Amino acid sequence: MIFKPEKYSIPDKRMQNFIDPDEIWGYLNNTKPDPVRVKDVIAKSLDKNRLTLQETAVLINANTPELVEEIKQGAKTLKRKIYGKRIVLFAPLYIGNKCSNNCQYCGFRTSNKDAVRKTLTDEEIIREIEALEDNGQKRLILVYGEHPEYSAEYIAHTVNLAYSVKKGNGEIRRVNINAAPFDIQGFRTVKSAGIGTYQIFQETYHPDIYKKYHLSGKKTDFVWRLTSLDRAQEAGIDDVGIGALFGLYDWRYEVLGLIRHTNHLEACYDIGPHTISFPRLKNAANLNIDIKYMPSHEEFIRMIAILRLAVPYTGMILTAREDANVRKEVMQFGVSQIDGGTKLELGSYSENLNEEQDLNREQFHIGDSRSLNEIIEELLDNDYIPSFCTACYRLGRTGEHFMEFSVPGFIKRYCTLNAILTLSEYLMDYAPEKTKIKGWNVIEKNLQELEKSQNIAELKKRIERIKSGERDLYF
Repeated sequence: MIFKPEKYSIPDKRMQNFIDPDEIWGYLNNTKPDPVRVKDVIAKSLDKNRLTLQETAVLINANTPELVEEIKQGAKTLKRKIYGKRIVLFAPLYIGNKCSNNCQYCGFRTSNKDAVRKTLTDEEIIREIEALEDNGQKRLILVYGEHPEYSAEYIAHTVNLAYSVKKGNGEIRRVNINAAPFDIQGFRTVKSAGIGTYQIFQETYHPDIYKKYHLSGKKTDFVWRLTSLDRAQEAGIDDVGIGALFGLYDWRYEVLGLIRHTNHLEACYDIGPHTISFPRLKNAANLNIDIKYMPSHEEFIRMIAILRLAVPYTGMILTAREDANVRKEVMQFGVSQIDGGTKLELGSYSENLNEEQDLNREQFHIGDSRSLNEIIEELLDNDYIPSFCTACYRLGRTGEHFMEFSVPGFIKRYCTLNAILTLSEYLMDYAPEKTKIKGWNVIEKNLQELEKSQNIAELKKRIERIKSGERDLYF
């Protein structure tokens, strides 16, 4: 195998394949993780600098217990340094599970004839969103299969519909989408609806492994999917999320694939991903897949810590695929966003379904089915600040503007204040008495800490305004 130097995409390489497996394996096979080098790489990350492929490979190959612990401690320090104590909360809402692809790891694949297909009507979407608002949700990610019915125009319609639903003090302030890739005009149509983040996962960055798992449908085209975010950027969508499905291939390769993708976006558009996701392969209906590449628990923790250090400015999402204990443990190593009160069956929020999961009606098995309030209580017990903040998106702090704020770490001062304000709203409108007591205690504790380093008079005034009935206050 030939080792090749790291290659950074340049503008005339937009919308072309930028993944070279030999390049990635070259770094993995030829990078030596001596202790001094590991310390230097961690120090660079703690200075809020993104790591190169080679530097990330140094951390990946550092597998002695002592070095792994240093990496984990570095990730914990970095997370506190940039993100503080807040954890952003959201909910997924499946709009339709019709799909023309045959992806062997997915319960909605075309070859699964037992799957119950459904697309929510407008009335059902409204009921679902009202149920989510009744629980206190403010941020959604709408999820769609890849099917002719789910055109860019249809997705834009459902996004506009989601924003329009108001119930009491409830409203959805940010709608992200997870949908199949479009051409540039399709992305412009979706952008016109005011979406937050456009999220798409490559699943695996290895072309041959990709071909193995994607047997038919539009998704068989590795490069079309890989360059989807290039087209999104060309269409003006500057807030994007990437991810890989861990368990399909070697986790070390996929981590470098994610960093390679990050390099490409920064080099071509001066904008890195807003979020990185790292779902692990989970059981789905009639699934029969070799799980030899499934990361172990320890590997999963290492992987998260390495990603946190590799891309300091990027939000990291850990979904309810993982069980409550795993989520609680790994949150400290870099995760900044989680979903809460998650239900995957279409229509299940308003109909109170999913007490027992039916894999013929869901994409995969979820590990954490706790209610949103149960998750908020655990976050409060562990000294986190639950956040429903949408300020950056609504104030134009996306894309290059987000990079300006987040790369140096300045975003923390906004995030903490806005997290406290949105938590105050939740406590006033939705929390049971027990949660209210915990929540106000956490807020008071954080106000005392903030007062040591900045003037928070205006923050205190806004909290009082929320207590008096005002809503949607942010910095």
